[in-house]
Amino acid sequence: MRLGVIDVGSNTVHLLVVDAYHPGAHPMPDYSHSTVLRLAEHMTPGGDISAEGAQLLSRFVGECVEVAEERGVKQLMGFATSAIRDAGNTEDVLAQVKASSGVDLDVLEGDAEARVTFLAARRWFGWSAGRLLLIDIGGGSLELAAGLDEDPDVALSVPLGAGRLTRELSKDPPGAGELKVLRKRVRSEIASLQPRLARVGEPQLAVGTSKTIRSLARACGAAPRAEGPYVPRTLALADLTELVQKLALMPAAKRANLPGVSAARAPQLLAGAVVVEASMDLLGLDTLTVCPWALREGLILRFLDSLTGRDDSTNGYRA
Repeated sequence: MRLGVIDVGSNTVHLLVVDAYHPGAHPMPDYSHSTVLRLAEHMTPGGDISAEGAQLLSRFVGECVEVAEERGVKQLMGFATSAIRDAGNTEDVLAQVKASSGVDLDVLEGDAEARVTFLAARRWFGWSAGRLLLIDIGGGSLELAAGLDEDPDVALSVPLGAGRLTRELSKDPPGAGELKVLRKRVRSEIASLQPRLARVGEPQLAVGTSKTIRSLARACGAAPRAEGPYVPRTLALADLTELVQKLALMPAAKRANLPGVSAARAPQLLAGAVVVEASMDLLGLDTLTVCPWALREGLILRFLDSLTGRDDSTNGYRA
């Protein structure tokens, strides 16, 4: 079966097409189509997604539908995360997308986003990895999850996304005082979550997902994407701390020259690095193992599970 997932995030809108020949099979990537929409930047002062933003989203989702049809997709699913979730006019935007493209976007709550991403990491690393702790950072939110099974014992989401925090900074690069204030707030919020994660027990494996974490790992010396998904990649706290100090002095244009950092991702890299560094430090993690699967793969896995009755709950998705 050829499946497609449209993921509407705060930064990008991404269509992933995979082949999954039967439930339990490894989803094999077929095609990827995305655009950097930065939907969170199309917000009115009142917190609504602007008419222009809604129009751009509807247009690109329609484009994704056309691409999916050309690729022979049998089942197409659409999901949205924090940018749509936090907007004041969520229902209006969803209705416009539906009318324009025929796609009924499901809005994932933050804890559901964490749970689905955790499922993807668990399936990638398997049961032998033991208790997992997951860190996933997007444009609008940070997700943390921990547990021994496929459904985590604790799943948390906080508004500490790389894009959201970058928009709070007034300069590029920010001044030392402004960055200090940001770091203090980030660490305070993550520290308030630490006891809930600690109750689950010490993780045997700490996992990082998301484009931001992959970019940070690459900038710290991890293998390039061209070497494929099966090459082990890690991000060490010591290396990340050193990188944060360098990023703090670089404008976005210079960050884009770092290995693995795109021009589109560069403006948000410093804020993302601050959040990941604080998470690793406060949660006692010396190293993160980078997982190539994340939310989109988790959604596909959950859909496949629903075909066999392994997962008959909705948990933020619609088959």
